[in-house]
Amino acid sequence: MSAIVSQALHPKQALFEDGDVATALPVVDHYCGVEVRMRKSLQLQAEMGPLFDITLDCEDGAPIGGEAEHVLLVAELLNGSANRHGRVGARVHPLGTPAFEADVDGLIARAGERLAYLMVPKPRSAAEVDAACAFIDASLLRHGIQKPLPVHVLIETHGALRDVQQIAANPRIESLSFGLMDFVSAHRGAIPRHALSSEGQFSHPLVTRAKLDISAAAHAHAKTPSHCVVTEFKHAAAIEASAARAAREFGYTRMWSIHPSQIQPIIDAFAPSLAEIDEAIDIIHAAMAADWAPIQYRDSLHDRASYRYFWQVLERAHRTGQALPIEVSLAFFGKP
Repeated sequence: MSAIVSQALHPKQALFEDGDVATALPVVDHYCGVEVRMRKSLQLQAEMGPLFDITLDCEDGAPIGGEAEHVLLVAELLNGSANRHGRVGARVHPLGTPAFEADVDGLIARAGERLAYLMVPKPRSAAEVDAACAFIDASLLRHGIQKPLPVHVLIETHGALRDVQQIAANPRIESLSFGLMDFVSAHRGAIPRHALSSEGQFSHPLVTRAKLDISAAAHAHAKTPSHCVVTEFKHAAAIEASAARAAREFGYTRMWSIHPSQIQPIIDAFAPSLAEIDEAIDIIHAAMAADWAPIQYRDSLHDRASYRYFWQVLERAHRTGQALPIEVSLAFFGKP
């Protein structure tokens, strides 16, 4: 394997053109806004490694009247030693609220070099996303921040869903998340409460339509689709089943966690099986030996289209911390 790998093009070079590859984000986006939970989450990430992102919440996490103090706290945590992997972002208030500009400018001024991304909630149109990105970019310029700052967008209004393809096409956007609870609330009681449950959110037609539209738009523009929360955090079976359906049926490659107990079940659900990993290694190995020409593997024909799929299986295995042969890890991901 190692000899063949050393002589062949890396799969990313052989199989993809520039712009075709989405940023490989961790499969979990863990949300927390209360100080004790933010500190515990940072410590957990420090122990587990960058298998999950943390989004420190300045929107729902900040008490009314205490928004400025909360930004100072979030900036302190971003700059602290517990943020050792550089995979911590923040959610700000929506554009148009008094706190949006203060959140963005305060975080960038105090911790702009340590932010992994900013999450912008509740845009009502693609134009609002453009305006939010313009303010973020102006703040980066004003404070002399050279590090790129990706923007994530929470799709939870009728207007954002209407414009989701345009939003996904924005080059400043890295990820699209589905905001289940606000989306259901926006229907003014027309969608029943059951649609907020771990079961109902996969069966109500208006909710499933929104999920599919977001996922499809994200994939069309090489962005990462991030699935919504499961509020029944004490029911392991609910989070496991929801994560598996989000990944296998709805095309999501990332999912929100709102309790530490949800992190590992989501990672496990998004990870490929050992059989999938072994098959992917064998096929990529054979493809590289053939200089990426078509091959026959176990009575099936494979070419560059299927090679891309199997390479993505290996990427997902790496992102979820699955054990890979040392030569595969070194050759493809630069570390054992």
